[in-house]
Amino acid sequence: MNFFKKHIVNFLFDVLNSNAYKTHTQNKINTWAKKSFKSFGPNSALPEEHWIKNPKYISIGKNFSSLFHLRLEAWDYFQGENFAPEIVIGDDVICNSDVHIGAINKIIIGNNVLMASRIYISDHSHGNISIDDLKDVPGMRPLYSKGPVIIEDNVWIGEGVCILPGVTIGENCIIGANSVVNKSFPKNSVIAGIPARLIKTLDN
Repeated sequence: MNFFKKHIVNFLFDVLNSNAYKTHTQNKINTWAKKSFKSFGPNSALPEEHWIKNPKYISIGKNFSSLFHLRLEAWDYFQGENFAPEIVIGDDVICNSDVHIGAINKIIIGNNVLMASRIYISDHSHGNISIDDLKDVPGMRPLYSKGPVIIEDNVWIGEGVCILPGVTIGENCIIGANSVVNKSFPKNSVIAGIPARLIKTLDN
């Protein structure tokens, strides 16, 4: 076998082995997810790089996909306090990289939601943001929720967005990049800013 043919064969061997490894790894992850999550829909897949806390409180619909560094956390206990967390992700949800969703209360994400990278969605904070909290360092303050986070169907969330506790985002909303959303908005809203404000309403 000449030099050129040898390298072609080696290249094809590496590619086929790489694809076989990726398929094997993905199958193992998906098998674990179907056994561990409260529900895990058909044709859904977790990325190889993920961090999942308490999947038994997390439901994912069909056709879910995510790029690397997906982080889903359902906290049922912290600093001696028990919680009843719930994370519900609907059908056909797409996440790009570095999406972090954390719950002690409830986070509901509707169908056909598209998330860019570096998204943070949380229904809680460390402490109640009061003078009493100062007796503890931030990492040791009790977890506190102002209410659930609800993101309705067909919402598009831009790069670097932070969605805070007690917020409802109506269907068809568009959230501009790097926005901090600390209040609710009705359907068909285009919002952006720190804090997020209404830019315009998409009329029917």
